[in-house]
Amino acid sequence: MTSEQSRPAAVREAAAGNIPAALADLGSLVRIPSVAFDGFDHAQVRRSAEAVAALAKSTGVFESVQIRDAAIDGGDRRGMPAVLATRAARDGRPTILLYAHHDVQPVGDEALWDTPPFEPTVRDGRLYGRGAADDKAGVMVHIGALRTLRDTLGDDIRLGVALFVEGEEEAGSRSFAQFLADNADALRADVIVVADSGNWDATTPALTVSLRGNARFTLTVRTLEHASHSGMFGGAVPDAMMATVKLLATLWDDDGAVAVPGLAQRDAATPAYSEQTLRDEAGLPDAVTPIGRDSILSRIWNKASITVTGIDAPSVVNASNTLTPEVTVVISARIAPGQPAREAYEAIAAHLRAHAPFGAELTFSDVDCGDGFLVDTGGWAVGEARDALAAGYGADPVELGVGGSIPFIADLVRTFPEAQILVTGVEDPHARAHSPNESLHLDTFRHALISEALLLERLDARGR
Repeated sequence: MTSEQSRPAAVREAAAGNIPAALADLGSLVRIPSVAFDGFDHAQVRRSAEAVAALAKSTGVFESVQIRDAAIDGGDRRGMPAVLATRAARDGRPTILLYAHHDVQPVGDEALWDTPPFEPTVRDGRLYGRGAADDKAGVMVHIGALRTLRDTLGDDIRLGVALFVEGEEEAGSRSFAQFLADNADALRADVIVVADSGNWDATTPALTVSLRGNARFTLTVRTLEHASHSGMFGGAVPDAMMATVKLLATLWDDDGAVAVPGLAQRDAATPAYSEQTLRDEAGLPDAVTPIGRDSILSRIWNKASITVTGIDAPSVVNASNTLTPEVTVVISARIAPGQPAREAYEAIAAHLRAHAPFGAELTFSDVDCGDGFLVDTGGWAVGEARDALAAGYGADPVELGVGGSIPFIADLVRTFPEAQILVTGVEDPHARAHSPNESLHLDTFRHALISEALLLERLDARGR
């Protein structure tokens, strides 16, 4: 339909024309409260999958579009519905797998939202709503880029494409490995694009080249067989809250750096990043100091961190003069790229056991480990992606490390060891993913969609 010389220009023009429709469809997806956590309405996750499947069909690209699920841990329980759409490569062209997820985080305290979390709202150049950035924007970048390829090339598309939109990433991707095993032939690709990361800032694109792993677990600390009067026994009997506070404090040194033996760190250079930028992006007040040592980005990208993300103990409103017999906490650790997450968990558990005060009984449960990721940047697909991002954003991409984790990438590497994996995204540092007032920078979305459309065109023009 277009000459080889004019194709990139035609793709850019068509992509720009597709952005309004992509944003409208993104708004429709944001309105669906597709939370995959237990205790939420999973019918909404099904509704979201059906909406994504309809969007995939509307591109006119795919030979097959299906909603599928997989078993969890080989048992009878099934995971959340995912969308799998495929078209075969032709004339020796490569195949690309496009990944995103359509489930979202719970909203938390709605009082902290400036606008309703499932009512998409545009304000100051940003689209607000749960999932607007993480990761329904990633879904719509894929859909918009595929529409652009179809509009530009028509029936001349020779690129093989698989679209995999997961439905439980925020809830731990519990059926992910089994889904890969069940659908390996349909998902096998030369290049995998994971649209679930971020950018250096709203106008500078990034390729994520490292991700920390994660080790999340529940810890119960018990010191008494039953609650006792704090006046009658306080001062002689250790309560579980005191033991928990003392125990947790051993996880960090006086600088706030992790103080657990056996946790590795990666030795890698990081770009310049000021403390003021950290304060601006993280919302750190002037009177609060950062924690840790060495460069700020090395602390975030290349070292372990430990966070207490939840605690079960008597609430303030239920406080009484009682020695608490048992306290339960959730601990979330981020693991330096390159260290197996299970090894790191064992180091943390051993440290906690060795430092349990007053003979407190410790119980570990709900252990969830996911390995980090290091990208091989020497493959040809990285070069194609860099060029497409530079053209789409008008700025050279940055190679980015990310302090967060995408554990399922390790599953992709194990299942498809020959594939080149590109981790991209539509978030900027102010997206507030997982937090109240999550938002998408509209210009970032526009540039991301154009960049991916240009990448698809480049791969379609490439022989194997």
